[in-house]
Amino acid sequence: MSQTESPNSYPTSARNQVKRRHDRGFYDHETVHRILDSSMLCHVSYVIDGQPYCTPTFFWREGTKLYWHGSSASRMLRNQTKGERVCLTVAHLDSLVLARCGFNHSADYRAVMAFGTAYLVTDAEEKKRAVVAMVDRFFPDRTATLRASNTQEIKATSFIAMEIEEASAKVRAKGVADDDEDYALPIYAERIPVRTVLGAPEPCPRLLDGVTRPATLNGYSEGRLLEDALRDAYFVEYPNS
Repeated sequence: MSQTESPNSYPTSARNQVKRRHDRGFYDHETVHRILDSSMLCHVSYVIDGQPYCTPTFFWREGTKLYWHGSSASRMLRNQTKGERVCLTVAHLDSLVLARCGFNHSADYRAVMAFGTAYLVTDAEEKKRAVVAMVDRFFPDRTATLRASNTQEIKATSFIAMEIEEASAKVRAKGVADDDEDYALPIYAERIPVRTVLGAPEPCPRLLDGVTRPATLNGYSEGRLLEDALRDAYFVEYPNS
């Protein structure tokens, strides 16, 4: 369901407006951010000398700004330091849909495309916050318990940030949707739910005696959905978002 522009939604243009199945398009902050915050892996698309590239990387959101990181020597970061236009995408596969004809086979999913101008984080305070956020956004309060990163480790890590200028979410949650006349056919159809579920933690075999799993990791418990754990962690780190 597309929306009129408001302070609580991203502006629409020919670039981010959902072209097919407008009823599946969302531009409001709540829907877009919920999908983003339920993931830690994104794909960043960009162009170098006319050649398109798409790089998977970890990311996080702060308000309407996205951050991602990588090695200072990586091609992606080297080429996103001068105000490059990029598109960042996230997708969740929710089910496989088997219909009564091949054309209607589909999948339920949630996806976001976010557009903006990437910049290298060079401000000392912003980079200092990013060094902490790249861990604590996913594992709240963990940085304070760790060995501090040394100068070389910090130097080897770069951060890219992007204000979300435009974004759209596209959601299918319909399950089996056959043509009316096909429901009378003796053909099996079904929806197969897809979930990413956390397994049992596997402690490092070289842990020192007496070192136990901290309570701050309780959100990452066996049987939980990964997206629920990630969203809970997000709101611990950013309670006012």
